[in-house]
Amino acid sequence: MLGFSQLVRRWGGQAAAILASLVTLTPIYVMAVNSLKSKAQASSMGIELPSELHPENFLTVIDKGKLIGSFFNSVLYAAGSTILGTLLAAMAAFVLSRHRSPINRFLYFFLIMGIALPINFFTLTTMMQVTHLINTRQGMVVLYSAMQIPFAVFLIYGFIEAIPRELDEAAIIDGCTPLQLFFRVIFPLLTPVLVTTGILSFLNTWNDFLFPLYYLDNSDNWPMTLAVYNFYGTFGQSGNLESGWNLVSADIVLTILPVIVIYLLGQRFILSGLTTGAIKG
Repeated sequence: MLGFSQLVRRWGGQAAAILASLVTLTPIYVMAVNSLKSKAQASSMGIELPSELHPENFLTVIDKGKLIGSFFNSVLYAAGSTILGTLLAAMAAFVLSRHRSPINRFLYFFLIMGIALPINFFTLTTMMQVTHLINTRQGMVVLYSAMQIPFAVFLIYGFIEAIPRELDEAAIIDGCTPLQLFFRVIFPLLTPVLVTTGILSFLNTWNDFLFPLYYLDNSDNWPMTLAVYNFYGTFGQSGNLESGWNLVSADIVLTILPVIVIYLLGQRFILSGLTTGAIKG
């Protein structure tokens, strides 16, 4: 028999989980149901199901919101920065973990300070201008890669600590160069934490709004987050004859759908990678 305090903790924890789920899922549900309503029915943004389905709202949004180009821009920024940033972070974490010199310890703590320190947009803008990366796709990839490296190094560093050094010694005895040691021996063993880091980096980049707003003036380079903002400004105003919360909702649903799919597919890796890195680090 469970004691009263144990029952309170169990049911209290379940109630908290249910409440957190409702807070998270309610906005998604509201957007989803209103994206399938007519303009008149969606004007109140109610939670009732649509009386008649209007899937053509999504086609209208794709056409008028120019989401196809924005979608590929988002994929480029998220995938490109994830691959580049995760690879560089893995290489840096391996060197910093295996060579515990004072300078490497300093560099490690200097890197992970980037997790908590605020971004100085004035300095960052100056750097983007000096390097001619502002308002370019490659500039956004480099910027997002740099932003995700501190947290990626922190996760991967703790995971590498659990890999026996004897593997390094055996590989070197067999004639491996440092690059061969990393890519042929160590890198495959990092798969769980690399997948975790990659998914988190991809989601953060996909959802980001500030960097494109500050550093992209050309609408051809806009990701989906900025396209949604522009779409709302154009079609979400009451004075616009084509305005309607059904279109705005459909636009938002199309933007968050890839994030939801990727998270559902990778949640197992996210949880295992974070837990393993935290325990072993």
